[in-house]
Formats: sequence, C-alpha cells, structure tokens
Amino acid sequence: MFPGIDQRALKQAMKKMGIKEEVIEASEVIIKCKDKELIIKNPKVSKVNMMGQETLQISGEIHEKELSIFSEEDIKTIMEQAKCSREEAVNALKKENDIAAAILSLTG
Repeated sequence: MFPGIDQRALKQAMKKMGIKEEVIEASEVIIKCKDKELIIKNPKVSKVNMMGQETLQISGEIHEKELSIFSEEDIKTIMEQAKCSREEAVNALKKENDIAAAILSLTG
C-alpha cells in the first residue's frame, strides 16, 4: 500500500483506529455515466470501512467508451430517409444532435 512502511505496523494502526480493509478480487470494473462508460481493466479493488463509512479504492488501466443518446432505430431512420451510409448518419446525428435536423442536413 505505502512503499517503505512496515505493512504489519500499518495494519495494526488501522485496526486500532477501527479501519477495516478488504481486498476484492475483480476482473473488470465498469462505471456508467450519462454519456460514457469508464472501463477499468486489471483492477486492484479495496473496500475500506472507516467508522461505518464504506469506501472503494480502485486502480487499474482506465478506458473510456462514449455512449450514444440515439438508438439504432434512429440511425436506420436517417439512413432510409436521407439514403446515406451508416457513418454519414451517425456523423450527422453527432453534429446536429437531432434526428430531423440530421436528415435535413444530409438531404438539403
């Protein structure tokens, strides 16, 4: 946990202060946000209980994945109406942030 510090002494001090630490074996941690997901690969997860308050400490390789607010059906509708490729439909949606505006931008 802390380099150069006697781990046994640290655990004893934590125990005296009422702090309990539990290592959680995990293969992946996913944090879901409104517009993205944070994916933590090869995580090291510790659950710390300090005076009844539980806290998780997570470290590892963090990857971000953007989430679309538009459905696959929305994209297909634009592709059909504007007679365009999927990539063009997605780009128009990202730019316009509205289905009707995306169709108009591709057809007009």
